Amino acid sequence: MKRKNKPDLVSGVIVIDKHPGVTSHRIVQILRKLYDSPRVGHTGTLDPLATGVLPVLIGRAVKASEFLLSSDKDYEAVLRLGISTDTQDITGQILSTNENIPNEAAVQKIIAGFLGDIQQLPPMYSAIKVGGKKLLDAAREGVIIERETRPVHIETLTAEKINDREYKLFVQCSKGTYIRTLCADIGDKLGCGGAMAALRRTRSGLFDLTHSHTIEELEKASIEERISMVHPCESLFSDCPMIHLNDFEAKLIRGGTELYQKKLKTDFSLGTRIRLYQKELFFALGEVRDYGDRGTAIKPIRLFVL
Repeated sequence: MKRKNKPDLVSGVIVIDKHPGVTSHRIVQILRKLYDSPRVGHTGTLDPLATGVLPVLIGRAVKASEFLLSSDKDYEAVLRLGISTDTQDITGQILSTNENIPNEAAVQKIIAGFLGDIQQLPPMYSAIKVGGKKLLDAAREGVIIERETRPVHIETLTAEKINDREYKLFVQCSKGTYIRTLCADIGDKLGCGGAMAALRRTRSGLFDLTHSHTIEELEKASIEERISMVHPCESLFSDCPMIHLNDFEAKLIRGGTELYQKKLKTDFSLGTRIRLYQKELFFALGEVRDYGDRGTAIKPIRLFVL
């Protein structure tokens, strides 16, 4: 029998301001204990070196993970020039050093060239799988696996000089962008090498640092306070339009049946994701799909309340 008002009943997202020196998986382990829930998962890995925004899903909200990994992200990073490492950050083994550091004008010019759509070669020290094997595991074994470049988008990229060797980067980018690879690529383009010296994620999708809590805060808080810090499931889709359904329509959605826009008197474009409510309860995420001569309809793609 489930216990009323206990943490294992919590569903939603808790935004963590991750501290350095721990993996994202370790944060998940801590939250499983703090919220007494086996269903906990993060929405995008941060390296141990990195800090900042790490949205973590709890309970039924874990079902939303596949729809959130595409979120754009904002970062503040420190680029250190004149050094190259095997991990593309300062925690790795040094491969080369260079004392010939270009001046600020040259650095700014090269950095500006990374705006827009670019190609990145995924780093060996990453969780990406090639042929069923994690690149990270292969790298630790000293094996280099052939990878293909991937398209990413850099929406904004500016730099502030810290000293002759270091620049603070402000980056807004698409999913799948590796900031340490960006630092290494900038260094390569400059001819002196480069590595990431620090990284802080300031935004992930709809959540930024203003929504976040540290693990220390959570550990000091009461159970009631911890629960109050969890954002409801629907907050994950607050940028999506909503529809309130009657009981009959909601029953059809729960059974997997699509609802035609003509009958709903809606006109959302194809691919639009929609929050579905029964009375005031958010219970499902739908998506507009084309059903040929029958028109367009909202198809349930994930139920959050049975």
